[in-house]
Amino acid sequence: MIRLFNQIILFFVPFLPKFFVSLIAGKYVAGETKDEALRHVKSLNEKGFSATIDILGEHVQDKEKAKRVSKSYLDLYDEINNRNLDCNVSIKPTHIGLGLDPKTFDSNLSSLVQKAKEYNNFLRIDMENSPYTDSTIEAFKNSSETYNLVGTVFQAYLYRTENDIESLSNDGFNFRLCKGIYHEDPDIAIQNRDDINKNFLKVLKLAFNNGAYVGIATHDLKLLEDVYSLIRDDKIDRSQFEFQVLYGVPMSGWLEKHLENGYKVRVYVPFGPEWYEYSIRRLKENPNIVGYVLSNFLRKK
Repeated sequence: MIRLFNQIILFFVPFLPKFFVSLIAGKYVAGETKDEALRHVKSLNEKGFSATIDILGEHVQDKEKAKRVSKSYLDLYDEINNRNLDCNVSIKPTHIGLGLDPKTFDSNLSSLVQKAKEYNNFLRIDMENSPYTDSTIEAFKNSSETYNLVGTVFQAYLYRTENDIESLSNDGFNFRLCKGIYHEDPDIAIQNRDDINKNFLKVLKLAFNNGAYVGIATHDLKLLEDVYSLIRDDKIDRSQFEFQVLYGVPMSGWLEKHLENGYKVRVYVPFGPEWYEYSIRRLKENPNIVGYVLSNFLRKK
C-alpha cells in the first residue's frame, strides 16, 4: 500500500502547487537571500553548531549564469568573514560550470579556491550523480594541490567508493561520507538499505584507519548507533570527524547527544530562489515527505 501511495505521489509531484511545496521548503530551506541564510547560520552558531552553506541549483545551462553563481559564492566568503561566522561553503560542480566546458568550470572553481585561501576557510566540492564522479574527484585533487583546506564527498552506496577512499585517504584528506541520494544503476550502486549501511561503516572504518577526517552525514538513527559503536570500540579521537546534518531535518535528540559528547556538528544550510525546483527534486527522491507534510497539514485543519 505504501509503495502504491508513493508511486501515485511521484506521478503528481510535478503538478503540486507552489503553496504546498512551500510548506516543505519553509522548513528545509534557509530563505531565498544571502542575508536570510546568514542569519540562520548565526543562530546555529549561537546554539553551538558549525555550518556549511549552499546556494540551491545545479546543471546550469550557460556560462554567464555559472559565473554569476561563482560570484555569489565569492560574496558569501566575504560575508562569512565579515560576520565572523563558523561557516564554510559547499558547491555543486555543475552549478559553477561542470558539464558546460572544462575551462569555465576550472576558472570558476579556481576563483573559489583562492577566495577560501584568502580567508583560511574551507571549500567543499559536493558530489553529484555518477556521470560527474571522476571529474569531481579530479577537480578535488587539482584544487588540493593549490590549497589544503579543500574537501569533497563520497557516497556509500557506490561500489567504487571503497577503492576511491583507499587511494585518496591520508592524514590530510577531508571528505563528507553520505549514503547517496541519486537514482543509480544496480550495476554501480548498492540498492539494499542494510547493505548500504554496512558499506558506510566499512568505508568509515577504512578512512579512520588511514587518518582521514570525515564529515559523517546521515539521519539514519540506527546507522548513527552503529557509528557511535565504531567510534567507541576503535577509540577514534573526536579530532578525526564531525557529524553533518541537513538544515531542518528532525534528529530525535541526536543533535543534542552529539554536542553533549563534545562532537562537532555541522549543519548543511541551503538557500536561494531555486527553492521550488530543489524541493520538487527532493520530493521525487523521497515521496514519503509528501505524506508526512500532508498529514500534518490536514491535522491542523
